Amino acid sequence: MDAAELAVFARELIHSRQNVSPKRLVEPGPTPSQLQDILATAGAAPDHGTLMPWRFVVVPAPRRAALAEVFANALQDRDPQATAEQLESAREKAFRAPFLMLAIVRLQARSTETTRKASAGDGNYEALVCDAERLVSLGCAIQNMILAAHAAGFGSGLTSGQAMGSSHLRRLFSLGGDEQAVCCINLGTVSKHRPVRLRPVAGDYVSELE
Repeated sequence: MDAAELAVFARELIHSRQNVSPKRLVEPGPTPSQLQDILATAGAAPDHGTLMPWRFVVVPAPRRAALAEVFANALQDRDPQATAEQLESAREKAFRAPFLMLAIVRLQARSTETTRKASAGDGNYEALVCDAERLVSLGCAIQNMILAAHAAGFGSGLTSGQAMGSSHLRRLFSLGGDEQAVCCINLGTVSKHRPVRLRPVAGDYVSELE
């Protein structure tokens, strides 16, 4: 594939991808070989200082029930009056897509003194990489993977919500004090395709400094 063909492929891949509700993601999911190819693309994300300030935890089928209880407990913490039907709906979210993985970012807590030492070359360089950059790196890693999944013929959907900040979820995934769950990445075969949504054009979000 020459440069022109690669450019066309990249544009078509990016513009044809769309977020798919996990309700419309069914079996089959990626094979182990396909999954390794998809996961490997995260390593190509921009990463200032090569800190790799993110990680991903796959939730296999035998552990979906544990995640389901986390979702239900998180809802009950927020709303003690939640009905049995609402709690069951929360649990059901853990069982939708064939493949589910949690995205986690490491947000470094920094004191002024730590930052000063790092700037002077006398401390942890990690303190210089701000949280915004870390989140950008995570976002790029996720985009790489969902584009790779799309290229392999699978749909993808990102889901989050208030459960991401739940103490129950933090315990289940053994999150460190500087880590934050960001979203779940769901992959599978699209059961029903929908038209690609109307998207903004470059003029809507790009300006020139005056």
